[in-house]
Amino acid sequence: MSVKLTALGLRLSQRLALEHAGAICAAAAQRDLTVTLDAEEHDTIAGLHAVHAALRREHPDVGVVVQSYLPDSLDRCEKLGGARVRLCKGAYTAPGAYTRPADIDRSYVRCLKVLMSGTGYPMVATHDPRLIRIAATLAELAGRDATGFEYQMLYGVRPDEQRRLAGLGARVRVYVPYGSDWYPYLMRRLAERPRNLTFFLRSLLSRR
Repeated sequence: MSVKLTALGLRLSQRLALEHAGAICAAAAQRDLTVTLDAEEHDTIAGLHAVHAALRREHPDVGVVVQSYLPDSLDRCEKLGGARVRLCKGAYTAPGAYTRPADIDRSYVRCLKVLMSGTGYPMVATHDPRLIRIAATLAELAGRDATGFEYQMLYGVRPDEQRRLAGLGARVRVYVPYGSDWYPYLMRRLAERPRNLTFFLRSLLSRR
């Protein structure tokens, strides 16, 4: 499960969000599920990591998202030893954030190096073919097998690549929006990365 803390009251109270997230983590544990706290706008990041740190005391498997477009992403990764970390590029606007794709990608790779060589569980959230190849190489260099990390992609985006990676024995988690607002959510995710829209349309055409 992936949840956004603003949906759990983070903008009202950090304590409220922690209580609600704790209840979700407890229910998920009873069903042998993992929970990851999603990253949102830059003004929520401090609260996100504070809640995550508090939750890990009772729910050590709870994961958190780090966005490589933020300049402190490398520092975040270095401080998240032993944690489940989903690394994504990020798409929100933020003061001082990297805006050039090349800079965001370089930051992503720097973060990947830290996560792959660390003691946590990296979750590589990207559809970028080059970053996927780099992630595979870094995992091999770090001695991680298929159980030591995973790829994460959106449902409907690059399904052939999802199947290819799974066919190689890699762990691939497909991100499926759930709930009555799933369609607007999916459109926002695609709009954040126009290239993902191209992948999505190609997959639709290939099914005809």
